[in-house]
Amino acid sequence: MFSRVKGIGLFGIDSYMIEIEADVSTGLPAFDIVGLPDTAVKESRDRVRAAIKNCGYKFPLGRITVNLAPADRKKEGSLYDLPVLLAILKASGQLKNEFEDSIIIGEVALDGMVRSINGALAIAITAQQNGIKSIFVPANNAAEAAVVDGIDVYPVETLSQLISHIKGEALIEKAEKPPLVGLAAGAVPDFSDVKGQLAAKKALEVAAAGGHNILLIGPPGAGKSMLAKRLPGILPEMTFEESIETTKIHSIAGALNKDAPFITNRPFRSPHHTVSVAGIAGGGTVPRPGEISLAHNGVLFLDELPEFKRDVMEALRQPIEDGKVTISRVSGSLTYPSSIMLVGAMNPCPCGFFGHPTRECTCSQNSVHKYLNRISGPMLDRLDLHVEVPPVDYTALNSDTKEETSAQIRERVNRARKIQIERYKGTEITCNARLTPSMLKKYCVMTDEASKYLGLSFERLGMSARAYDRILKVARTVADLSGSEIIEKEHIFSAISFRSLDRKYWGV
Repeated sequence: MFSRVKGIGLFGIDSYMIEIEADVSTGLPAFDIVGLPDTAVKESRDRVRAAIKNCGYKFPLGRITVNLAPADRKKEGSLYDLPVLLAILKASGQLKNEFEDSIIIGEVALDGMVRSINGALAIAITAQQNGIKSIFVPANNAAEAAVVDGIDVYPVETLSQLISHIKGEALIEKAEKPPLVGLAAGAVPDFSDVKGQLAAKKALEVAAAGGHNILLIGPPGAGKSMLAKRLPGILPEMTFEESIETTKIHSIAGALNKDAPFITNRPFRSPHHTVSVAGIAGGGTVPRPGEISLAHNGVLFLDELPEFKRDVMEALRQPIEDGKVTISRVSGSLTYPSSIMLVGAMNPCPCGFFGHPTRECTCSQNSVHKYLNRISGPMLDRLDLHVEVPPVDYTALNSDTKEETSAQIRERVNRARKIQIERYKGTEITCNARLTPSMLKKYCVMTDEASKYLGLSFERLGMSARAYDRILKVARTVADLSGSEIIEKEHIFSAISFRSLDRKYWGV
């Protein structure tokens, strides 16, 4: 007998409708799965056979052929276990009920328990777009899938429970949509803990408001990492569309927290400097998202930036510019979004005290030069703000002055970001850092005085065209923070001052 069950396949962050066809016929016992299955899909034969027997059903004797159509697309993962099992039960006449308007996904344990899978959110979105009325997912994935409106999500714990529902004997209750809440107060360290460093705090506020890349450079113990780790507390609130896109990526990568299945806070990723190119950009036979995609709509923090391998840093250049990373393999080409805010922190030399006001640097001029040149010119050019984090003196550390809280800074950041969202409504741009060169003239209108000052600075400092664009974008953000629609001279001055360290340390 023959049966057909609807399913959904995954490829990158995209998913697509497939059909699971099963044929049970007489002949020598055999169980084949065709349709470009990977090893995990092929191994489902043993899981399905054991689950059918252990749940009290009869595994059909004879020749069983399961086809995953379309047969020209690679199928990977264990999410096909349940639809394959149900297709076999239908083809062998043990399950007569129809469920054509439903999608059923999940990994089956040998005893019939249903285990969670990756990509449930992407699957639920595709099901809803294709007019599917209900979707059955592992219980641990139900909250994640229930975020999608217009489709009923049923959490499945065991195979027996699912079959009882299909037969109408004991119905499964629909999953409720989870509350979309952000981080609790105190979950992220607060800027009020940081004494002094007013210039660095202001630079991080500008970076957060406009989504700009930033480099923090200073001696050990000055507070570079401490400042960066407090950045999530001042990042602007995510839109629902940004949350959906970010959650999809983390779902595909299997990086979702089951207690918080929907991401409402901008990601903050901080990989170790030993990370590989595949780890940062994504990779694998069927490429998985890397750190740059897991940080999409959030922050990628690279501490001790010169310690990262040169090829890793250079792999970031194109994704930073384009907002996406494309990975090509024999099985196909995948594009993951990578609209990130890159934050780098580094010492000015191997010992860390080059240019220190009170401590002597023990490095030779050649070693300082070699250390700084681990950051290439093109990479440095892509960092909008270059900020010096000087050592904090005793007076500032011992001061009783109350520092600004993250909540106070975030209020200004949110206000500036809302101005940008309103300004760029109808475009794909969400923040000033994503402005294209063709949009700069329209949205970065300067006064005559500001334009003249920028022109003089461009000639005197020998800026590149990219540096010019980025200074304009940063000035646009500084103007937004001050509530000005027109870019004034002081806004240009602030933006240029944030790019002066390349001349101090790199001499360019």
